[in-house]
Amino acid sequence: MNIERPSYIDKLLKKRWNGKVKIITGIRRCGKSYLLRVLYKQALLKKGIAESAFIEIDLEKAEFADFRNPITLHDYIREKCKDKRRKYYVFIDEIQRSYKIKNTSINESQEADEDKDLLYTTFYDTLSSLMALPNIDIYVTGSNSKMLSTDIVTNFRDRGYEIKVSPLSFAEFYTYRHIEKHDALEEYLTYGGMPLAVLENDEKEKRHYLANLHRDVYLKDIVERYALNDDSVIDALTNAIYSSIGSLTNPHKLSMTTKSLMRRNTSDTTIKKYLDLLEDSFLISKTQRYDIKGKRYFASTLKYYATDLGLRNARLNFRQQEHSHLMENMLYNELIRRGYSVDVGVVEITVTKDNKREQRQYEIDFVVNTGNRKIYIQSALNVYTKEKKEQETFSLHHSEDFFRKIVVLGGNEHQWTDEDGIEYIGIIPFLLQDDIL
Repeated sequence: MNIERPSYIDKLLKKRWNGKVKIITGIRRCGKSYLLRVLYKQALLKKGIAESAFIEIDLEKAEFADFRNPITLHDYIREKCKDKRRKYYVFIDEIQRSYKIKNTSINESQEADEDKDLLYTTFYDTLSSLMALPNIDIYVTGSNSKMLSTDIVTNFRDRGYEIKVSPLSFAEFYTYRHIEKHDALEEYLTYGGMPLAVLENDEKEKRHYLANLHRDVYLKDIVERYALNDDSVIDALTNAIYSSIGSLTNPHKLSMTTKSLMRRNTSDTTIKKYLDLLEDSFLISKTQRYDIKGKRYFASTLKYYATDLGLRNARLNFRQQEHSHLMENMLYNELIRRGYSVDVGVVEITVTKDNKREQRQYEIDFVVNTGNRKIYIQSALNVYTKEKKEQETFSLHHSEDFFRKIVVLGGNEHQWTDEDGIEYIGIIPFLLQDDIL
């Protein structure tokens, strides 16, 4: 049975034959290849595209190992698409597995240091050349954000279009599971949205799969790809981040925590490097703190969130299951999935204590940037009492502006607005209504 992903299919269909490489990025095993080579291909076949129009290459598989050479890949695709009367869809999976080839015809000693990269042929050169052919529509998938996001901007300028694929959203998960909404929410908070974990019915096997996936695919891949001498540091750092999702931190603080876990010293520089590796592999993402009144960013502290709660929970042996933190992480992931830029809001307020004036900072969980306006969102399990409601809305009341303010609650509550114009809605309808913002 297919797990449908209509929002991504719609994006792909709208962008076909736009003259750009469609770059499908996301954490490994989140369903990128399935999206492209099964769901999207099915959609195209229904539109009358012939099976022979598809050229599919999976650089993860041994039978395609030769095509990791960018020159071999280039020549193969050009040969397959030489009939200029026909149009072809080229699908290349895990493009980051392609290596670079040194051009031996160039005298390296005559090249400036800043031009050394030009001595190599890479998959960027292959794709740039193929893009010039009018009868080819190119799609690639990859699992490294730096290589396929940051570097694509540099190498392709405006000739690449990125589609970021996440693990299953709650809406996608709920559509497939067909169980009561509260039960679905509890299951999703525990096991997340990795497709094969969702398809597995046995809870023991589900836990085993997620734990092995995190250890043997993600962390092992990082250690091997970047030739790390010791995996204990990134192991401890990952545990430290997962144990404190939604908490303010910085590389120095994480370095101290990691030292405590390993009982040995680790430099802030090493921690910063490993944080970048975890981000590049899409295991975690970060958001900055934004001073709402001062309209500036705080450079010293930020927050990290897990890309998938099931992977996070499995890594911690399903021990730390605080609903408030899990719900905040889930809400952050949903906002990012919907394409918003998200910051952590800070409201600075002057208070008087013991006849002394002092500045205090109060947090708004998320500042959602939507062009020239913002939406403030607070994640709260409930506002059952007057005191709890005042606590959860205090920072919203002191933002001193007229932007929309929403408190997302921990259940299935219908949307309502209080006398101060603050909106309230349960997390379940928020997640199921894609246009709520």
